[in-house]
Amino acid sequence: MTASPFEVRVYYEDTDLAGVVYHANHLKYMERARTEALRSVGVDQGVLKAETGIVFLVTRVAIHYLRPAFFDDLLAVDTAVTRLGSASLTLGQSIRRGVEAVATAEVRVAIVGSDGRAARAPGRLREALSRL
Repeated sequence: MTASPFEVRVYYEDTDLAGVVYHANHLKYMERARTEALRSVGVDQGVLKAETGIVFLVTRVAIHYLRPAFFDDLLAVDTAVTRLGSASLTLGQSIRRGVEAVATAEVRVAIVGSDGRAARAPGRLREALSRL
């Protein structure tokens, strides 16, 4: 399953001198989309941390830039869990302009406790993540 696309408008501040979205901003768009995807399945990260001490930690990102995005483009970021482990998950994310792919990424995320060590996802969290 995939969360509803997260839409983002490209602002002038997102671009470089050539008017192209600066490469690091793709990661910001994807981060926002992951947060909203979690929210869409009932996971409030602030509440999760307060109640369980669990947080998500990105451990690896492999991104492929396919086409440039420009000022005022309306982009959609798709997010889907491609692998769900006991203390980690892998997400596939893509940024597109309409049907045209702009960038794709594989994002590996660790589930960690307040001590910074790997933590097993509680049943409710696993259930929610499986809906992505």
